[in-house]
Amino acid sequence: MNIEKIVLNNFLNLIKIDTTSDEHSKTFPSTKTQLEFAKVLAKKCEEIGLENIYIDKNGYVLASLSGTDKSKPTIGFLSHMDTSPEFKGTDIKPNIIKNYTGEDINLKGITLSKNDFPSLNNYIGKTLITTDGTTLLGADDKAGISEILTAFEYLKNNKDLKYGDIKLAFTPDEEVGNGVSHFDVKSFNCAFAYTIDGGKIGDLNFENFNAASVSIEIKGKNVHTGYATDIMINSSMVANELISMLPNKTPTNTKDYEGFFHLCDINGNVEKTNLSLLIRDFDKEEFENKKEIIKDIVSKLNKKYNNNIKLVIKDSYCNMYEILKDKMYIVDRAKEAMQKADIKPQISPIRGGTDGARLSFMGLACPNIFTGGHNFHGPYEYICLESMVKAVEVIINIAIL
Repeated sequence: MNIEKIVLNNFLNLIKIDTTSDEHSKTFPSTKTQLEFAKVLAKKCEEIGLENIYIDKNGYVLASLSGTDKSKPTIGFLSHMDTSPEFKGTDIKPNIIKNYTGEDINLKGITLSKNDFPSLNNYIGKTLITTDGTTLLGADDKAGISEILTAFEYLKNNKDLKYGDIKLAFTPDEEVGNGVSHFDVKSFNCAFAYTIDGGKIGDLNFENFNAASVSIEIKGKNVHTGYATDIMINSSMVANELISMLPNKTPTNTKDYEGFFHLCDINGNVEKTNLSLLIRDFDKEEFENKKEIIKDIVSKLNKKYNNNIKLVIKDSYCNMYEILKDKMYIVDRAKEAMQKADIKPQISPIRGGTDGARLSFMGLACPNIFTGGHNFHGPYEYICLESMVKAVEVIINIAIL
């Protein structure tokens, strides 16, 4: 079985299908295209010869492979079906570069340069898959799906290998924070699991941000500008004032374990302005402090502008380390699986979140493993084919250890 050929073919076929999620939708999944994609994945599971294949009422795709050694634990592997709504995910035209020589990669209107993206230096002589410059690629997380499917096919065709029951789950709406909102952990019935949703080769994550979303509505008072003295309240100007009062901790100027405030969207005029922000921090106490900072700013501005500001803060997910710190054997298994594949594990905190973070608090301990991709959610996204092959090997090794 040619793992490289199969994982590449899986990936190229899957990224053709639009599965962009919608953060403003009131349905689950948030887009109908994800339900159609679920049918494609279920059919692929049938072709491989997996068992217990079904799409549940919430659009989750589930399947299993009976183990050859029932003394081994039942392990789950998960990836998400949707792609980020932050950038165009339709009409994806991948660009395959074999034997990359280190040159700048010129795409439509943009350039993938080693000066801007030094990670490219690690892939000289490798095969890269990029966008054409007009869309994202969809490696987040169709690479993970492709790698799981390829690994399960390999195990299905190699019954001489010893592994316990293994299960897969493909989830919708991870990119909009609802990926496992309706996931039935009890029915999945695994001892532990792994999300295949990380970045560069070797990435192994068991820490992630504590996360909250913030919605702010500012109502202004619009009157004729010629008679506005001491009367007009320009909601857009109030929004600007609010933003200026935030600490200078943004994604741009923070790294490693530093948390931040992130302004995602601002939309308004004199009469009304809406803002959406993210709060992120690894430390629980600092996370709560950041929420208090927002509350204090809004309180001060409400006193100044006659209670014209409404604030809603909603927690999204918590740091999975709180669960995994007492179950590090799950992480150690992944480390050993990587070392067996001649990969040096790269332990790093996720400056974001995965389905695994929420699953860990739902009773299914679930660290995160690399897919091989870089620069997700935009036109600079790319992935290394050889890294995808290694991700497949790691999944196989986790199963047979």
